[in-house]
Amino acid sequence: MATYYQEASHTFSEYLLVPGLTEEQNIPQNVSLKTPLVKFRKGEEPSISLNIPMVSAVMQSVSGDRLAIALAKEGGISFIFGSQPIADQAAMVARVKNYKAGYVPSDSNVTPDTTIAEMLELLDKTGHSTMAVTEDGTANGKLLGMITSRDYRIGHVSLDAKVKEFMTPREKLIVGRSTDNLSTCNDLIWEHKLNTLPLVDENDHLAYLVFRKDYESHKAHPNELLDHEKRFMVGAGINTRDYEERVPALLNAGVDILVIDSSDGYTCWQAKTIHWIREHYGDSVKIGAGNVVDPDGFNYLADAGADFIKIGIGGGSICITRETKGIGRGQATAVQEVAKARDAYFEKTGTYIPICSDGGIVYDYHIILALAMGADFVMLGRYFSRFEEAPGEKLMINGSYVKEYWGEGSNRARNWGRYDLGQGRKLSFEEGVDSYVPYAGFLHDNVLMTTSKIKSTMCNCGALDIPELQRKARLTLVSATSIVEGGAHDVMVKHKDTSFNK
Repeated sequence: MATYYQEASHTFSEYLLVPGLTEEQNIPQNVSLKTPLVKFRKGEEPSISLNIPMVSAVMQSVSGDRLAIALAKEGGISFIFGSQPIADQAAMVARVKNYKAGYVPSDSNVTPDTTIAEMLELLDKTGHSTMAVTEDGTANGKLLGMITSRDYRIGHVSLDAKVKEFMTPREKLIVGRSTDNLSTCNDLIWEHKLNTLPLVDENDHLAYLVFRKDYESHKAHPNELLDHEKRFMVGAGINTRDYEERVPALLNAGVDILVIDSSDGYTCWQAKTIHWIREHYGDSVKIGAGNVVDPDGFNYLADAGADFIKIGIGGGSICITRETKGIGRGQATAVQEVAKARDAYFEKTGTYIPICSDGGIVYDYHIILALAMGADFVMLGRYFSRFEEAPGEKLMINGSYVKEYWGEGSNRARNWGRYDLGQGRKLSFEEGVDSYVPYAGFLHDNVLMTTSKIKSTMCNCGALDIPELQRKARLTLVSATSIVEGGAHDVMVKHKDTSFNK
């Protein structure tokens, strides 16, 4: 006989937080949003933590390299979409890892005899106008000079002219040593008003470049999520079909963490994928799994070795899995139930496995409800798809700017790999739609507003970090009438901003 869950499953919109005691120390400046991304043993620290509890969804219209860079600056992480050729996905990961590294290997190098035309071809290829002039034109050749866009004017120089006619020669350059730390390098940059500082070894061979913009960027983004080499951290999505080829390529590109991208993670195929990774790489490769909606699914993936587990089926704004297949669960109930399983697993094994609420976030306050209910972080698709940095095209429709946003289960995405049924059998119908979302500007401004709201609400609950919020939170179900009462009512609203934060 079928199993019946007698209690209705609920969504985030059916809950509110009841305020707790706000004390003197409960001010937003004192709130920490740091949260674990991967599992850890009791008494130990996780090997990877987020500085804000927000990650971007594994979607073509959301997680490209440009958004990954912008989100890492704020302290979150993106999972580059896997529904593309392996080489293309690896290239996206590499672009994120190479964007800012403190010590940057030069990828734009010329010789003194390189022509301006050849140099401009290299500029088109790399996008980097600052180029090292080395004896052999390699990244580690003997440094003979530097050339930047300030040294020549397009249209006023012959394309056949040589770089040596315009470069700043080595004897006029301020350089550092390859053994200098970043503090010393930044002192030289500021003392001599440099934009770029070449670092050379004892034989005057180029080792790295250090850029002023990286220093200034770090000061403007104190929550940057960086690896041990001061590079931005980035994740990537994989499927349960071509992982034997995709995983090595992503690791070679420098990916920090993987996640299996699937609408339903309670499958033997996910366990097999995790087991293969553990067999070949041990615990050094971090991998998330999902999605699940109940303790059974959580425990299955926890026992399989997942480093974090995603929760949610059918709650995304462009997801139609529930109406197409009749499976899923209200997101709030799913998070609550899986959080209980996570805590029980921790009590039993001493291993804490972070859980991620994926889907069902409509408004900013839903994020803090998910955290209060037990989620360690949330995965967002529509939220990030609205921003300038998202891959979707920006269009003008009916006088307003919008961004394209489509589901991975849509015919447009053709990401049938995430719905693989094993042995080459694939679904032949859609589980997602193609849509537009209101354009909302740049990621930084929106994330700053969202995290400010989260911190403010945590203060109302008397909490200074996410674990304290989860211990102290008091939640109440609300009636349909109460939901209406919670918004503007019985007034004539003067102006409605269609770019509001959701």
